[in-house]
Amino acid sequence: MLKRIARRQMKALKLKYERLLAAKPLAFADLTPSKVPKAAGVYVITAVKSRYELPYYVGRTKNLQQRLYNNHLMGPLSNARLKKHLIDAGECRDVADAKGFIRKHCVVRWVKQEGFRQRGALEGYATGLLFPKHGIYEEH
Repeated sequence: MLKRIARRQMKALKLKYERLLAAKPLAFADLTPSKVPKAAGVYVITAVKSRYELPYYVGRTKNLQQRLYNNHLMGPLSNARLKKHLIDAGECRDVADAKGFIRKHCVVRWVKQEGFRQRGALEGYATGLLFPKHGIYEEH
């Protein structure tokens, strides 16, 4: 029974994950609130460097518009984890530098996903496969 459940979940997660990767990327340089839905979902932020797209962060949220625009792009360190990771890793000097890096180099893709358990599972699946540079931290 456990294997049957796992196969069903893997199939569902794989389909959502493929939709996430196939989603049209939106550059943070072009990001405005009206371009992002106020829906729950899972997102992946990538940095485009030397023609390569590198996974930087995978996340989930109840409100994609708020999380991506208000927090990741415009927000302070307290609710913009990617900026904090960029500074802590020495890639950026401060919040302004991190915001500039995100605007210049980063794009985002997302899929809508209702249900916090489903979002958590998809976030974990995408994180495991993409192994982003930031957002995986030491456990407690």
